[in-house]
Amino acid sequence: MSRDTLEVAFVVPRSGPAAIVGPSCEACGLLAADEVNAAGGVLGRELRLQVVDGGRAPQVVAGDIDMLLSTGSVEAVTGWHISAVRQQLAPLVSGRVPYVYSPLYEGGERTPGVFMAGETPDRQLLPALRWMAGELGVRTWCVVGDDYVWPLASAAVARRFAQHSPDIRILDEVFVPLGTQDFAAAVERVERSGADGVLMLLVGSDAVRFNRAFAAVGLDNACVRLSPLMDENMVFATGAAATRELYAASGYFEALATASGLDFSRRYAARFGVQAPVPGSLGESCYEGVTLLARLAERAGTLGSDELSAAAETLAYDSPRGTVRMAGNHLMQSVYLARADGLDLDVVAQLQA
Repeated sequence: MSRDTLEVAFVVPRSGPAAIVGPSCEACGLLAADEVNAAGGVLGRELRLQVVDGGRAPQVVAGDIDMLLSTGSVEAVTGWHISAVRQQLAPLVSGRVPYVYSPLYEGGERTPGVFMAGETPDRQLLPALRWMAGELGVRTWCVVGDDYVWPLASAAVARRFAQHSPDIRILDEVFVPLGTQDFAAAVERVERSGADGVLMLLVGSDAVRFNRAFAAVGLDNACVRLSPLMDENMVFATGAAATRELYAASGYFEALATASGLDFSRRYAARFGVQAPVPGSLGESCYEGVTLLARLAERAGTLGSDELSAAAETLAYDSPRGTVRMAGNHLMQSVYLARADGLDLDVVAQLQA
């Protein structure tokens, strides 16, 4: 490996249910790398992304990363992949190279040398539930999620919140295997629950299939859906006929009409063209991950874990999500709520500044 380059393992889904957002993730990560390199690279070195398929079984992904680290082929790890993969990678990577995990997640990650760029339930899911109760009168919920750590832990956060909130009740919880093809039974459970809303904790194509099954039986006429993991690419795949009363909460939407957001969209279109995958919240998080890695290294003057952690204490900068800042090992950001309008996600409220 040349000392003129900084090789980074870029773990994004090329297979599995999350692969639907993979092209957007790769494009956004590449744009960030291009911009970092145009500004002088990382510590004077050209940043290069080595794509690793993060959509496979967590142990398989971890095996690939271990090999890359053991051979000195990479000096950092970042990307969008599910929390089950992160839980395998964090202890494996800690103490060896920095790891910037880009997506929203369930909260609580404190592994040394691991930095979190995404939203957590306390700033994303819970404010969205409060907004839905106050603005729409949606107070009873049925959870439908994939059966792994992020949905299970996020549902537990919502359950604890409901126990202390007079406005929120969780009536039922349904968890399905990741990669489920048939959601008829889950939809029937939602209907039987009589809930005002569905809290969707489903990934990629699983969310798409659930949306279609939900609308096919007409439940979209009586029940709203809220997802912390729903981007424009998933909305496109769902189809306009199945997005009625579908809401999403995120730190970024492609339609976010802020100066930084609009400028990011302009740069993305200039780099990849107007036919490229939409740089939705999930893909854009990969831009955040690469950028955060570069910003931390620039401030620390090294890739050492202790120095990066110290640098994070005072780091703030402007991103497509607006002004962001580090608090501990987490990137703090504004969070918005959007409502589907056909194939678009229109921002309707700011949930967190």
